Amino acid sequence: MTTFPRLAAFALLAGLVAGCSSAGWGDYVAAGETQKPAPILTVEQLSAKVGCKPKMQVEASDLRTGYCKTKAGQFFVNTFASEKLKDEWMDRAPEYNPHLVGPQWTVLGPLEVLEQLKEPLSGDLHLMDHRVSQTPTPPK
Repeated sequence: MTTFPRLAAFALLAGLVAGCSSAGWGDYVAAGETQKPAPILTVEQLSAKVGCKPKMQVEASDLRTGYCKTKAGQFFVNTFASEKLKDEWMDRAPEYNPHLVGPQWTVLGPLEVLEQLKEPLSGDLHLMDHRVSQTPTPPK
C-alpha cells in the first residue's frame, strides 16, 4: 500500500517535471479520421464525480493536481493543459504506479482504488506501459 507522503512526493515531482517541460505541437488526429473531442474536465469536476472535494497540491498553467480521500481510498487527480503534456508526464512516471487515464487527465493511486474509480470517471487503466491501456475493450 502506498503511503500518503509517498503519493504527495510523487505528485510534487510530477509537477516539477511538467513545469520543466516545453509546450509544443498540441493535440492532433491522424489524417482522414474524425474524432469528436471529449469534454476536458477540471480536477474539481473529476473529483466531484467520485464524491470528493480535492485539496489542491499543484496550481500551474500546464498542470493541476488535487489530493482526494474517499471511501474508495486516497488518490491524486492530475489535469494537463494538453494531451502532449499528459503524454510527456506519463513517459516520466514510474512504471510501478498504475494510472487511470482520460482526456488530458490522470488519476494516480493504488490499483484497488483505481479499479473502483474506473467506471465513474470513464478512464482507461494503465498498469505497466503508460501508453497502453490495460482496460479490456468490449467486443464489437
